[in-house]
Amino acid sequence: MSARQLARKLWRFRAFYAMLLPGVVWYVIFKYLPMYGVIIAFKDFNMMDGMLKSPWADPWYKHFEAFYNSPYFSQLLGNTLIISFYKLVFGMAPPILMALLLNEVHVRWFKSVVQTLTYMPHFLSWVIIYGILLALLSQTSGIANRWIEELGGQSIPFLTSTGYFRAILVGSDIWQNLGWGAIIYLAAIAGIDPMLYEAARVDGASRLRMIWHITLPGIRTVIVLLLILRLGHILDAGFDQIYIMYNVQVYPVADILDTWVFRTGLQQLNFSLASAVGLFKSVIGLALVVLSNRLARRWGEGIW
Repeated sequence: MSARQLARKLWRFRAFYAMLLPGVVWYVIFKYLPMYGVIIAFKDFNMMDGMLKSPWADPWYKHFEAFYNSPYFSQLLGNTLIISFYKLVFGMAPPILMALLLNEVHVRWFKSVVQTLTYMPHFLSWVIIYGILLALLSQTSGIANRWIEELGGQSIPFLTSTGYFRAILVGSDIWQNLGWGAIIYLAAIAGIDPMLYEAARVDGASRLRMIWHITLPGIRTVIVLLLILRLGHILDAGFDQIYIMYNVQVYPVADILDTWVFRTGLQQLNFSLASAVGLFKSVIGLALVVLSNRLARRWGEGIW
């Protein structure tokens, strides 16, 4: 394509590019320009000297080695992967199921009410959600423990027990994102050709058959896309949620890379170590996205 043809094409679609421009500018300012700060991971950063004047680390992998040799490395990495894996495995199906169920509801007012109630938790902060969990699961005043005691049982320390804490993390995350995730799948379902359903009804297909052979294949590309994107964040187990909800008693099962970096790297002003861990997470996430996309392309579902 010549420069003149490119200019004509840009001018022809100028309105679309104008709408795209704010998003591109935002990404450049807040996502790409800050990547320059990655060099902190390879320096002994000093706030008084700044990024450019701070001395280079000797050896260059000094902070990566310090993180790897930390006595908590295996525990932190294991907790991060386990919690992320649980959220991925148990968190993918509920929004899909909710979208399929809502798609089968033909009473519009009931469908709207259910949608509103299910995606409202997405707009609640984790502070509010933790307050709700305290009211429900607190060992001293929680409603659930009150019921258990009235039935003759002993109160259970749900929020301070290593046996229950991960389940509470995953369950509250699913509850918060259930309705919001269903919106994406409902939009994908709306794009399926209605003639496919009409042809299936003529052939005598039941609703379950139409869901299995039409709806699910129709949204398969969206499912794969979201799965690949979530794999890229496999080392982001949810800092906000865990930092608000965890406590000393559940550190062995809840302390993740981000919470350790916050305590060790940021609170102690060790920015080089924090940057090294952040770079480590980014490289692993990029590798997982590329690998999962290559696997998906074998079934014709890759995103590039």
